[in-house]
Amino acid sequence: MLIEKIEQNIKKALQEKDELKSLVLRGVKAAMHNKEIEKRTKLSKEQKDINELEKQSKLTEEEIIEVVSSEAKKRREAIEEFKKGGRNEMADKEKKELEILKEYLPEQMSEENVEEEAKKAVEEIGAEGPQDTGKVMSILMPKLKGKADGAVVSKIVAKLLKK
Repeated sequence: MLIEKIEQNIKKALQEKDELKSLVLRGVKAAMHNKEIEKRTKLSKEQKDINELEKQSKLTEEEIIEVVSSEAKKRREAIEEFKKGGRNEMADKEKKELEILKEYLPEQMSEENVEEEAKKAVEEIGAEGPQDTGKVMSILMPKLKGKADGAVVSKIVAKLLKK
């Protein structure tokens, strides 16, 4: 499981004194812990049995990938902002962190594959223009979750619906 891989790599990074990797992975671990607390809090309103609550609040593999994807998205956004601000050294640091996070994400789909899926979704709902963007995205994103960046998907859908 992904959680074990992350935990093992934190230990390994600490042993190898790889500060950046240990920092990034500890951040991911903290984000996962926060997500688990959030999940437990929601479940505690319905579930009163502590043992059952503990079991149900463990993150699924998909939820862990969501957390890692979210952390990667933060890095991508930071890279853009640092570049705009002329802070290339900070953008480089964020790029290195993003590379570390990519190890824990599923293989990303190519833009061509995303476009194929988007065309199918457009046909499926009979989208005719930009006003249908939300409908197309609502069909497409669950299929592509974790496999493609939402910004890329959005850009491709907007391009397809312009025609």
